[in-house]
Amino acid sequence: MRQSLFMTRPRSASKKPEGQPTRGKTASNRLRRVDNFILLYEPSLLSRNEGLFTDSLFVDLGYGFDPRTTLESAIRFRRLNPSLKILGVEIDPERVAVALPYSDDKTFFRLGGFNLPLQEGETVRLIRAFNVLRQYEEKDFAPAYERLAQYVLHGGLMLEGTSDPFGRIWSANMARMTDHGEWKMEALVFSTNFRSGFDVEEFQTILPKNYIHHIVPGEMIHDFFMAWKRAAAGTVSAKVYGLRQWFEASAQALAQQGYSINLQKRFLSRGWLIWELGK
Repeated sequence: MRQSLFMTRPRSASKKPEGQPTRGKTASNRLRRVDNFILLYEPSLLSRNEGLFTDSLFVDLGYGFDPRTTLESAIRFRRLNPSLKILGVEIDPERVAVALPYSDDKTFFRLGGFNLPLQEGETVRLIRAFNVLRQYEEKDFAPAYERLAQYVLHGGLMLEGTSDPFGRIWSANMARMTDHGEWKMEALVFSTNFRSGFDVEEFQTILPKNYIHHIVPGEMIHDFFMAWKRAAAGTVSAKVYGLRQWFEASAQALAQQGYSINLQKRFLSRGWLIWELGK
């Protein structure tokens, strides 16, 4: 997918959840690094309390068999914003039934899909959709984004991607809602906690749906990975100081090849490589 804007299209309301159930399996703290990235990248998005953002929601789309990822996020995000409202959305009625006992006046669990089950007056500031679209066909990617765009406030974000089963590595699209009501792909983010080492090729297996089938010559994502592999090979001497230092050195070498990489140490030292798109 190119970094152009998604054009949103008005659609009639539908009570039937749009989408299909995920496998639903997850592990405790699988998405901890996703949440920590959001808290470091743009904490103001979670703490905003003016205008429509006052009561706007964080949406955990497709939380799985049990609501642990939603509840874990509630703990993390409410350290910053104690009044943050959080909505867990699942397409499987049984999963919603399991989660409902954990509801309170700021935490909701509802049956829904890409047509988010919002109540009148509710708005969304942030969507996290992990390990959801990977099971779909690539042709379903853009329509899903277009559907979700209808609910997100201007300036809001969606982090959509895939992680390994324990959250050790993940990659995600970071999409920003513009003032024109369109998605703009802001970045492609790669994350590792270094527990399985550092291997650029490993990220190829957990790419978002719009990239994973395009690791072929002539495609943008193929060229990116070839450049990152060259950068890692050329800086392997930094490994003697540690995997984090090697990761940082590879990012700097990648930037020297012309890629717009966020070189802030606060991200790289924690294992987050942000490829800024459209720059």
